[in-house]
Amino acid sequence: MSTNKNTLEKMSTQELEQYVKPGSRFVPEAIQCAYEILQSRGKTFSPEEETRINSMVLKIQKKKEITIHPNHTKAANIMYLSGVLSIASMIWTYEDFKTGLSICIAVAILAFIFGMGYLAGKGTEWVKLVLLITFLIGLIGLPSIYLNFLSNPVLGLLNIMQTILQVWAIILLFKVPKQETL
Repeated sequence: MSTNKNTLEKMSTQELEQYVKPGSRFVPEAIQCAYEILQSRGKTFSPEEETRINSMVLKIQKKKEITIHPNHTKAANIMYLSGVLSIASMIWTYEDFKTGLSICIAVAILAFIFGMGYLAGKGTEWVKLVLLITFLIGLIGLPSIYLNFLSNPVLGLLNIMQTILQVWAIILLFKVPKQETL
């Protein structure tokens, strides 16, 4: 969200003072611009007010900064690759998608995989727990991967590759160090 300095310059001094008052929820750029405009209009700030305004701008900017660990990005890319392998599996077994329900389930699974990848890429902390829980539930289907491999080696290989990629993504997400809160 950008701040239009011309719009702020048209405001009265009283309106601009609302931007720099304690507890202001305006964007940091707007607070900084209002502060500069008020100074140019001759308003003098005490050292305490200047410190408070500068710390308020920094505090708001820090809240908006989200540090994304490289493992989040790697895990997201791995999840996307797993999603692509899911699409390949679905194409390989297209004859199984005869009903609308089976197609809806396939789309929901794809949306879940790509959604988890997206959330991992954004640095969402809880995504690792969701992936772990769903992976553990999915272990129930491990014998079907073996049977798929015996009856259809290509599909079985795709399933094994997906499983390995998902384990790798979960491990990467759990290796992300905890962020310290200020």
